[in-house]
Amino acid sequence: MNGRIIAGRYELSTVIGQGGMGQVWTAYDQRLDRRVAVKLLRPDRMAAATAADEMRRRFVRECRVTAQVDHPGLVTVHDAGSEDDDLYLVMQYVKGADLADHLAEHDPYPWPWAVAVAAQLCAVLSAVHAVPIVHRDLKPRNVMVKPEGTVTVLDLGVASVLDTDTTRLTHTGSPIGSPAYMAPEQAMGGAVGPYTDLYALGVLLHELLSGNVPFVGSTVLGVLHRHLYEPPLPVRQLRQDIPEPLEALVLRLLAKDPQHRPSSAQEVYEALAPLLPAHGGVPSGPLDPTRPFLRPHAPWPDRATTPPVAQPTPAQTQPDVAGAVDEVKQLLGEGRITQAVDILGGILPAAAAQHGERSPVVRILRKQYAATLLDDGQYRRALPELRRLADDRAAESGLADPQALQFRYDAAQCLEQLGEPAAALAEYRGLLPYYENQYGTGVATATDATARAFDIRHRIANLLLAMGDHAAAHAQLQSLLYDAERTYGPYHPLPAELRRALDRHQRMRDV
Repeated sequence: MNGRIIAGRYELSTVIGQGGMGQVWTAYDQRLDRRVAVKLLRPDRMAAATAADEMRRRFVRECRVTAQVDHPGLVTVHDAGSEDDDLYLVMQYVKGADLADHLAEHDPYPWPWAVAVAAQLCAVLSAVHAVPIVHRDLKPRNVMVKPEGTVTVLDLGVASVLDTDTTRLTHTGSPIGSPAYMAPEQAMGGAVGPYTDLYALGVLLHELLSGNVPFVGSTVLGVLHRHLYEPPLPVRQLRQDIPEPLEALVLRLLAKDPQHRPSSAQEVYEALAPLLPAHGGVPSGPLDPTRPFLRPHAPWPDRATTPPVAQPTPAQTQPDVAGAVDEVKQLLGEGRITQAVDILGGILPAAAAQHGERSPVVRILRKQYAATLLDDGQYRRALPELRRLADDRAAESGLADPQALQFRYDAAQCLEQLGEPAAALAEYRGLLPYYENQYGTGVATATDATARAFDIRHRIANLLLAMGDHAAAHAQLQSLLYDAERTYGPYHPLPAELRRALDRHQRMRDV
């Protein structure tokens, strides 16, 4: 028993997991009289001291974004915040066994079980990617098999906050994830997307079917090198009872080039569907992952059912544009971004009808709406708003207008986060000349333009890595390093980061 109380209500009990970044505890929620799981993280172990405060802010934001995903296969986030030196994440307490232990207890793992687990994970990933969020650390330890056979994915909020993207917390080129399950583009520090999670799903499925991950090694670098350059062993060479279509699907998921993998989790599910067990069979016992398919929605024995609680419907009110603007300002000041997004999205049509689409008040509202969507991580909704703002501004003030360029840059970031590397790459390449060639013509100051140009070139390199073009990415990084050293000197953080990335790429090729 620990006895420490977090946030005045969560009494820590027993450690159930521990790693380099923190601990997971069972805990007791004194206010609601229920058992929960509490994850404690130490920002000073994950980032420089100067970034600790930023990490706390981003952590709460990412947990809020994670809470938007509504799927029974994803662990429910109850609360998040910081206390003393710790970040805390309060989650649903999930009974059962993690998938790594489940696999260890059933050797060999029945291939219909593997298919059932993978199909359930596809349903979760499809919901997660629609937000969009990329898990980045899908592995058996982050998957729980519950007594009724359903699987629950853990650590989504934490994986999101430990992102490799420069808009988030870690340095670009510093891969986050577990090496055994890491996609080639992630290992190289490139841009990640839904395709990255699909690769990890392929590793996980290979492990369930064969008893081991496809690539092992005595060092982390050796494992990452094999992800990049060695083909996986087809699973039927290890187990002949595995159906050929299942082996073919695993090999597609493990393709080095993301463009050669299935296009979505939905496509993977459709490939798995013919291999799922038919309805009406009898589960073999507790923690049987085929149960949801054999007897979908069947009552669990000895478990009382609870009727759903009806949710109140908010009263309909007449739109008050001025009042809504004041409320949005207050909500943003309090950090309640999701509520501000809902109000802005609801008030925009009324404001346009009342003041006109091109009126200053509507333009300000639309700009605030796009910025708030972006800050809330709702990239799919932000993208069309940003494109509209960019087109309208460029039509009035020209393509080189600084605000029009900023809208395009933000739209490119959305494309990157949505897992559309080719479209993001094209947008960044279209933007780059304005920052490289138009110093002093209204784009920005020379210093700002140079910083933005370097940032775009860095993003282009990461996207090239994500698309499997390692040679072009390497050349891009070398060119950027040369220019960054001439501009900032060799000891600036950007050249130092680029040298680390190039050194890692070289070592992976030389292993």
